[in-house]
Amino acid sequence: MLVGEAMAPRWVVQGACATVLSAVALGGLASAVAELGFSRSVTPGLVSRYSAQFGRGVAGRLAGWQDFVRRSAPMPQGKADAALLAPVNRFFNRVPAYTDLQHWGVEDYWATPAETVASDGADCEDYAIAKFYTLKELGIPVAQLRLVYARSRLSLDAHMVLAYYARPGADPLILDNLEGSIRPAADRDDLQPVYSFNDEDLELVQANAPSIRFDPASNRKWAGVLDRLRRELTY
Repeated sequence: MLVGEAMAPRWVVQGACATVLSAVALGGLASAVAELGFSRSVTPGLVSRYSAQFGRGVAGRLAGWQDFVRRSAPMPQGKADAALLAPVNRFFNRVPAYTDLQHWGVEDYWATPAETVASDGADCEDYAIAKFYTLKELGIPVAQLRLVYARSRLSLDAHMVLAYYARPGADPLILDNLEGSIRPAADRDDLQPVYSFNDEDLELVQANAPSIRFDPASNRKWAGVLDRLRRELTY
């Protein structure tokens, strides 16, 4: 992990989690997948494929996600965005929690939203990613959402949450699978941001130095999610 001993939390700049890799030549990747990951991207072929992979109940779970989004009625941009946060947080926090080793048989796996819903299991990254894409689908601008990878001050474990910024420079609200309530980052002194990202950039927080920005696809786990989102449309 890349946490400096004297680093202060810098949520407002957009901070948060794990290992950053050198930038790769994937220009335009974010824009190419901007509409992927939404509930409406689920195809009959994908339902069939995931039913074969994850067993009974997949079709109903994916249909439930689609119905939830339809009932949540996307708001006009900038209108009552925060009203969408709690329902989305509750919807995904109901998914059973497992470690990646328990659920996927590997140490670290970042699932697409459809994989999370279909498999009925998640860890912190999966919850945050599913909330990110669902809030985007409901009309919240990507500039107001950051996936934040952090370290717990108490356990030093890695953790991912989703941050919502009502306006530039605001103290964000934190959507966390470990908490039912959505609290401002100022009230989450248990989390130490390491890096954050969305479709537009990845920002590494540095101790006593300006943050550094990268192409978000420089994170191999995120690039893997984007690649699988594209492949989901081919099934």
